[in-house]
Amino acid sequence: MPKIKTHKGTAKVFKKRKNDIKIGKPGSRHNTGAKSANFNRSCRKGSNLSKADQNRLKNLI
Repeated sequence: MPKIKTHKGTAKVFKKRKNDIKIGKPGSRHNTGAKSANFNRSCRKGSNLSKADQNRLKNLI
């Protein structure tokens, strides 16, 4: 079987951790000066993908 190539668009957005996949929160990419400081702080934390999404995307990363 041939190897599956990494999907580069997906690899730039998701980060693989030990047991899960981290993704940044939406709305944190641009125009952050117009958004509240509280919103920008909360976007730094990121979040984890659900188990169903992890199973769907683990071959792409």
